This record gives sequence, structure tokens and C-alpha cells, in this order.
Amino acid sequence: MTEDRTIKILQLYPREMNIYGDWGNVLVLKQRLKWYGYTPVVEEYNAGDEFPTDVDIIVGGGGQDSGQVVIQQDLQQLAPTLQGLAEDGLPMLVICGLYQLFGRFFRTHEGALIPGIGILDMETHGGDVRLIGNVLSVSEEFGEIHGYENHSGQTFLGPGVKPLAEIRKGEGNNTKDSTEGARYKNVVASYLHGSLLPKNPAIADFLIEKAAIRKFGSFSPVSRSEADLAELSKLSEMARQHAGQRPR
Repeated sequence: MTEDRTIKILQLYPREMNIYGDWGNVLVLKQRLKWYGYTPVVEEYNAGDEFPTDVDIIVGGGGQDSGQVVIQQDLQQLAPTLQGLAEDGLPMLVICGLYQLFGRFFRTHEGALIPGIGILDMETHGGDVRLIGNVLSVSEEFGEIHGYENHSGQTFLGPGVKPLAEIRKGEGNNTKDSTEGARYKNVVASYLHGSLLPKNPAIADFLIEKAAIRKFGSFSPVSRSEADLAELSKLSEMARQHAGQRPR
């Protein structure tokens, strides 16, 4: 009997929360899973859908404030499920708008309060200046992280999470503390678009490895040839170097 090597990726709210190329994160996970000998299956969840029971990786992107309002009620209904999955170690990647809603709340610049689902110990306050441009940050886990930010919300982390990275170029979470993103269990959260994973394959591999371990008990990639792996690494590094040379 053929060994089951299926890894299911769920994209949260792609209709409302998928801007600045965030769909590319799903494409990277799908392709790298294939390279490692797994069978990726991609599903979408939009407001009102039935939430699947057998998810291995969850990915969510950014959106306008209006998109956050559209999904707000549905996301609150999903909160216990997503909280339970996060606590159980399911790997998740949330970018920008969904990053904000995974926190305690997002208070808009006009004062409206959009409640979050509290997976991440953080809060976001809308500002009157957009933080826009290329970002270089450094992470103890993942090394240099490259991406592009475009947000007016300023996010402040609580003691229950740690930053994903420290800013070297750009603003990141806010204009005050030089942090970018957040980490909690196997949740990776970031403001960085571009999309994030093509230029930062170490994060993609982290999500894949944790998904495989959680589902199968181990991460056992089917080895490609050394020449293939070297070529893939070369292409990723070229993308990273190009991103790092871009001005703010």
C-alpha cells in the first residue's frame, strides 16, 4: 500500500485577505512540499464555509480594513477552533491584516474596535501614517528576513509572544521598538508581503517540517539529487540578495 504523504494547506479568507502577492506563500509551500516528496492539497476557507477537520498548515494574508470588517464575525466564530489548533502546534503563517486579527484587538484610526481572536498576545492601533517600503530584519531562527511592508496599523507585542525578528531596514511592527512580526508555538506572524516565503525559504521549510512531524511523527523528505538541491538553494539565495539590495 502506498504511504500517505499528504499535507493539507488551508488558505484563510482568500477573497478578502489576499493582497500584495500573499497567494505566493501558498504556491511556495505547495512546490516545496513536492520537492520533499509530499503530496500537497490546497483548500480555501471563506466566510460561511464549513471549516475542514483535517488541516495541516494554515496560511492567511493581508487585506484592507474593509476586508477585516467583512470577515470579523466569521473569524470570531472560528476562534475556539483556531485557538485549539494553535495550542496543539499546528503551523500557521498569518500576514498583515490577519496577523492583526490574530491578536487581542485592532483599533482603527477612527476609533472603531475590531476584536481579534487572541491567539497572539498583542494589540494594534491604527495610525495616521502608512509604513511603506522594503524591509530587512534579522531572526535568530531564520536568519535575514526580506519583505515589503504597507500598513498603517502599529502593533505592540505583549509578554506572551516574542518578535519574529529585529528590524535592520524599515519599520516593522511599529515606529518605536524595532521589532517585526511575532512568534508563538508554531505560529509565524509578519507584516511582510512580497510575498514572504519565496525570499525566505527557511520559514517555508519550518512550516513544512512542523506539519510533517505533527501528522506523521517525523519529517522525512524524499531526497532530490544534490545538483537539484544546490540549484534550488542558488535561486532562493539570488532572490534574497536582490531583495536585500533594494532601497527602502
